[in-house]
Amino acid sequence: MTNTQTLRAATAQQAARSRAGGSGRRRSRSDVRIALVFIAPALIGLLLFYVVPTARGLYLSFTEYSILGEPEWIGTRNYERIAQDPLFWNALVVTIEYVVINIVLQTSIALLLAVLMQRVAKSTFVRGTLLMPYLMANVIAALLWFWMLDYQIGIVNQVIDWIGLPRVAFFGNQEWAIPTQALINTWRHVGYTALLIFAGLQAIPGTVYEAAAIDGAGPWRTFSRITLPLLRPVLALVLVVTVTGSFQVFDTVAVTTAGGPVNASRVLQYYIFQRAFNEQDFGYGSALAAILFIILAIVAALQMKFLRGNESDLD
Repeated sequence: MTNTQTLRAATAQQAARSRAGGSGRRRSRSDVRIALVFIAPALIGLLLFYVVPTARGLYLSFTEYSILGEPEWIGTRNYERIAQDPLFWNALVVTIEYVVINIVLQTSIALLLAVLMQRVAKSTFVRGTLLMPYLMANVIAALLWFWMLDYQIGIVNQVIDWIGLPRVAFFGNQEWAIPTQALINTWRHVGYTALLIFAGLQAIPGTVYEAAAIDGAGPWRTFSRITLPLLRPVLALVLVVTVTGSFQVFDTVAVTTAGGPVNASRVLQYYIFQRAFNEQDFGYGSALAAILFIILAIVAALQMKFLRGNESDLD
């Protein structure tokens, strides 16, 4: 091949590469446009219903605002009032009590149910049945248990009375109000949490368990040394979701006790509702909501850090 022919071949190859590169860039830009079209509705919803209200709420937290007037800038006065507000600190303690009871019970029971679903109950019908309480609205579930646990006509107290034990004022007793509401929400959400953990169990390779069986590991040792460590990313996700949701409990309290008796079940979310909507103090309510947002962000960050939720032992 002569030098002229070699030069022509190289030029043709370069032109082909340029056309292919240009076509790839055009295809890439086209893919980006298509992706943006599909993302746009969710992005618009995120901006309209999350980002904008959050920004406005942060602004209102530095104002004195009633729905009948215009916001008046007062700086950090609302936050100073929160630091000296005994009802806020009571609501924080009550909320933490609820979160601890709910998370410990819900995670423990869900983990047990997930293991049973994997090893024993392999029927799709049984697994679907566990999810049925989650499909019920929170208000409906709260009303259902409110009637069942009623001191006078509730079926639970009638059974307790039939056994010969004294009836229990589940919603009228300061010691029972928060544990009862935590149990109601555990009942409603435990099936969904179990399915999330079950999905994590399905991702663990069977060869790991086969190797453990060859080494002579028993069921408990296999569970504690293999299953739990490999479930850590899923458990981290579950705990972040459940803890965040538990801190925002509202409807169960609103339907059953309305914060009573004597503030025993006045959780933070319900206290925010009272100050903002019942008392028309939107500035103070916004400041309370901002404090709750900061608490949730810190708790979620600590959970992801100490549980190492972004790492996997399967790698």
